[in-house]
Amino acid sequence: MINQHCVLCGDARAREGLCADCRAMLPRMPDERCPRCAEPTIGGAVCGHCQRHPPAFDALHAPYLFGYPLNGLIHAYKYGRRLQLAGALCGLLTEFARCQAPKYDFVIPVPLANERLAERGFNQSSELAKAFADTINSRFSDNLCWRKCNTLPQASLGRAERLRNVRHAFGVKHRCDGLSIAIVDDVATSGATLSALSKMMKKQGAKRVDAWVLARAFSPKT
Repeated sequence: MINQHCVLCGDARAREGLCADCRAMLPRMPDERCPRCAEPTIGGAVCGHCQRHPPAFDALHAPYLFGYPLNGLIHAYKYGRRLQLAGALCGLLTEFARCQAPKYDFVIPVPLANERLAERGFNQSSELAKAFADTINSRFSDNLCWRKCNTLPQASLGRAERLRNVRHAFGVKHRCDGLSIAIVDDVATSGATLSALSKMMKKQGAKRVDAWVLARAFSPKT
């Protein structure tokens, strides 16, 4: 593997765009967390919200918390069009996937609305999903589902508003009978987007739908 300069400190001895010291600074998820939504819980028990209102996805997997310095890298990649960061960010997700990802029939990115795709110029989740699929030897598809409308940015909304915002946001083009599917995104907060897409997949017959994200953020429980 060709060494790259670290995207954080510039050290020339970096592996996949991050040196060992900067990699060690990344905010890892706690070991004890809800097996459904990855919310930190005592003893890894299912959290209260998932007991009361379980999401449509079967499990959410995330290696890192959405905190410094990873949040800055994701923001620069996603909104600053610093596409050179894709290698480092994909490397973090695939390193995690190599350790524990099961086999899936399809790996798909969370789709963007046409307006958002034109504005941003690319779908940041597609690059992550491609690298993830390649790592676990699964099929990648970016046309199995689509986003019906350009919803409000989830970051500006509370939990209840997030759920309403994406309730009817997605469509699925084909039946998914008996399939196991991995949905890939960059960041999960409430999980509303991932759950809404998972629900549509299961309506089309998917047997299992897991969500994989690079970072997990946490929003107020309102």
